[in-house]
Amino acid sequence: MHITRRALSALIPACAGLIAMTALAQAQTVKLRFAIFSPDTEQTYLTVFKPFAEAVNKENAGVEIELFPNGALGRNPAQQAQMVLDGVADIAWVVASYTPGRFQENEVFELPGLFRDLKESTVVMNRLINSGQIKGYEQFFPIGVFGTAPYSIHTREPIRTLADLKGKKIRAAGAIESETIKALGAVPIGMTTVEIPEAISRRTIDGTTSHPSPLFDFGIARVTNAHYFIRLGVVPLAILLNRAKFDSLPKSAQDAIRKHSGDWTAQRFNDGITAYNDLLMKRLADDPKRTVVIPPQSELDQAQPIYNTVIDAWVAKQPRNKELLDLVRKETAAYRAGQ
Repeated sequence: MHITRRALSALIPACAGLIAMTALAQAQTVKLRFAIFSPDTEQTYLTVFKPFAEAVNKENAGVEIELFPNGALGRNPAQQAQMVLDGVADIAWVVASYTPGRFQENEVFELPGLFRDLKESTVVMNRLINSGQIKGYEQFFPIGVFGTAPYSIHTREPIRTLADLKGKKIRAAGAIESETIKALGAVPIGMTTVEIPEAISRRTIDGTTSHPSPLFDFGIARVTNAHYFIRLGVVPLAILLNRAKFDSLPKSAQDAIRKHSGDWTAQRFNDGITAYNDLLMKRLADDPKRTVVIPPQSELDQAQPIYNTVIDAWVAKQPRNKELLDLVRKETAAYRAGQ
């Protein structure tokens, strides 16, 4: 192919213009750092975090989500929300109960016996938090809000009945769960998920509360072989973006993030983690070296009055708590009625 000098002269400015436009577009793209303390093999990373980042980036809306799993920006799960406010990260994966006081009203979701499953807790949390009825998120834009399945108890030695919990040292995820464990006759020990396997191995604790996925994703299943599926409370989880940072983004970027937040992330969490938990439950049940106990309804009924003492004590702390509990119960009833 032969290009004349005249054609070449015309082509050079065009190429220069294209390069300049590309450079400008790249300069205008805002990069947001997403801090994730958990490993990039963990199910929520595969089910929610990575698909969210890919979906937003694909919009070419002037924003790019950069993932930093494995604690690359900070390993302490209790510091993730503060990292977002301090600018260490723009987005973070946050376990609300690890930061007592910051998301105080979230305690209502952790009360025992309120939710039947992961989907129910996630839907109710989304409705109440995203509508502003639960306070504590004013400095954040919630990309995703999730509830776990009701926590159960996982130990070295078999727990077959409520009575077997007496005196056992059980890791609890937060203040409300600690009160629940105490009411059941066990001794609550506070620590984050990443600390659990070593604590059980060293016999600092006898076991932990958890829902199924962290058992395998964080190595807890390697140090436990007894699983007692009493239904405790759930743990609120969230993907949070610095609100001031979100407000500073161009409208196209805000729209891309909104499009893939809220119901979008909740649906992926509900579908992906529910399916994963079901798979893990089968794996536990099929393992002859494990003791898996699903308490009969009579034992669940026996636990409810104990749970009620925890709920009543929490409600009595301040008038707002009764309002919060009423909100959750009303929204849960609406969800169960198909509304």
